Amino acid sequence: MPTHRAAIALGSNLGDSCQILKSALETLDRRSGIRVEAVSAAYQTVAIGPPQPDYLNACAVLSTDLQPLALLNALLEVEAQFGRVRRERWGARLLDLDLLLFENWVMEQPGLQIPHPRMVERAFVLIPLAEVAADWVEPLSGKAIAFLVQQVDCSGVQKIPPLLCPLVENPPNS
Repeated sequence: MPTHRAAIALGSNLGDSCQILKSALETLDRRSGIRVEAVSAAYQTVAIGPPQPDYLNACAVLSTDLQPLALLNALLEVEAQFGRVRRERWGARLLDLDLLLFENWVMEQPGLQIPHPRMVERAFVLIPLAEVAADWVEPLSGKAIAFLVQQVDCSGVQKIPPLLCPLVENPPNS
């Protein structure tokens, strides 16, 4: 089977968010048909929506033999494993996993839109995504992630040193 490249965003603002994101990445990497290839640093981000704690956000690049809907379902299953309950839009959550990009595909069907419909507006997505996929071209705009990140307001997004929140084993010094 062909291996596809996908990018995901991870977020958490309840519980031990650093450990939740790290464990979610490990869980994804253990799933059949999914390999975590690259992980950004964690970023603390002011929450959007109702009053709630700040988020910890990160992005990862995956290789997968799953098709987009199957990958989305795998992400939703991992969210559920970590206790995710969808109560309110943009509400606090233990774990949020979003499928951002899948190859250079553009698709829209009920429950799935690729690329993610709001990713180009969100610094908390673009900043960590640029760490692991700077040259990836967002197919609707035709622009690289490194360019798109320069077009958003990056205030409210603060990098967490990898030693304080190591999302992968042996994080690089920074």
